[in-house]
Amino acid sequence: MAKNLKMKSARAALDLSQDELAKRCKVTRQTISAVESGDYNPTINLCIDICRALGKTLDELFWEDDKK
Repeated sequence: MAKNLKMKSARAALDLSQDELAKRCKVTRQTISAVESGDYNPTINLCIDICRALGKTLDELFWEDDKK
């Protein structure tokens, strides 16, 4: 699984720490870290919560381009 740099960038643009985002999504900081690092495949509900907290769509944060 690839790192989620889109999510990390969106979080940084809002000046949110992993801990702050985790609290908004009602998960642990370790969960947010694992999603960003590509070590954890989040549920669709968590993806939606993250998108709402960051003001982004699912496509913007979680869609992977097939271009290589």
